[in-house]
Amino acid sequence: MSDNLKRKRPQDSSKISLTEDWEVQYWCKELGVSYQKLYAAVRKVGHSTAKVRQYIKDSK
Repeated sequence: MSDNLKRKRPQDSSKISLTEDWEVQYWCKELGVSYQKLYAAVRKVGHSTAKVRQYIKDSK
C-alpha cells in the first residue's frame, strides 16, 4: 500500500501550521478566509484551531 501523497487534512487538526503550502490552503478554505487573515489570526491568538476559529468569528 502506498502513502497518500495528496493529504486532505492536517495530521493534527487541533493546531494550525503555516509552514506547508497545502496546509495553509486547507485552513484558508476550511475557515473561509484569505492567507492574510489566517496569518493575522495565528499571530494574534496562536496556533490553536479553536482560538483561531473564535477570533475569525468575532472579527466578522
